[in-house]
Amino acid sequence: MHRSIANLSRRALVAGAVALTATPALAQRCPATPPPRVKGPLVWLDMDQHELDEAYDQSVYAFNQPHVLARRLDRSAVVLKTLGKPERVAYGPAEIEKVDIYKTKRSNAPTMIYLHGGAWRSGATAQEAYLAESFVKHGANFINVEFNNVLETKGDLFAMVEQCRRAVGWIHKNAASYGGNPDALYLSGFSSGSHLGGCVVITEWEKQGLPRDILKGAVLGSGMYDLKPVRLSARSSYVKFTDDMEQALSAMRHFDKVHTPLVLTIGLLETPEFQRQSRDFAAALTKLGKPVQLITARGHNHFEMGESLGNPYGIMGRAAMEMMKLTTAA
Repeated sequence: MHRSIANLSRRALVAGAVALTATPALAQRCPATPPPRVKGPLVWLDMDQHELDEAYDQSVYAFNQPHVLARRLDRSAVVLKTLGKPERVAYGPAEIEKVDIYKTKRSNAPTMIYLHGGAWRSGATAQEAYLAESFVKHGANFINVEFNNVLETKGDLFAMVEQCRRAVGWIHKNAASYGGNPDALYLSGFSSGSHLGGCVVITEWEKQGLPRDILKGAVLGSGMYDLKPVRLSARSSYVKFTDDMEQALSAMRHFDKVHTPLVLTIGLLETPEFQRQSRDFAAALTKLGKPVQLITARGHNHFEMGESLGNPYGIMGRAAMEMMKLTTAA
């Protein structure tokens, strides 16, 4: 079900979230039948260490990962030829602190801000250029945020979150410079980018002299909203988790700070843990009367879900178009 959250009643939101949460997970390992082994002590829910590590490793559940990533690069090359290179502007003093701005022809246009994924340790805006064309041609600016990865920050997620927050603040303050409407900013993110997006959504903007509703909506795909199980997984080998980091950067623990309407998306071929993270977040927000919609997609694995944002008729793309009130009509 794809419906603009702006037009949904609270009753409809609750009913929709409950129905979608009840949809059975169809996650598929590759291979479907793993080699025999002895199950170890439980580490998280019903998973031992090996199973938990696999639950936060998308490649185990997406055999076609290299193919999807390759076609993203090909599509990005085509889009750069079609739209031209984006305007690359600094939002902070560090060399990497830049945003790629793809401008639409419409004046005072809404803007979609994007935070890329990559398990916090990879990814770059140049690889995500393919996402811009759909928004630009439907009357919205598209801004891709560049930020350090966690290897460059020596395991610190706080630094990455702070960069993303500063970028959003800069985009709001400088909207006129790129033909944007400061009162029509939207956020999207995918995978670890959705974790960062969840942290951006719980920002107390008023403490920075900015509007609490700086973001009019966010589409977050296949994200992580509670870091506890992630901390217990193999990702702790490169992220220096602390109690403070786990608490402060888990959006699931700061519902009182969520003032942005959210659409959460997951593919039913993703890992069980990634599905559970979004389902639990959506269910808790719904229970508290927060505006949220959960969209599940049959036949989509993790990487195919991320790719769908660049298609106005794809799962994430359609959700973003409806949220921003951008028409796909001829």
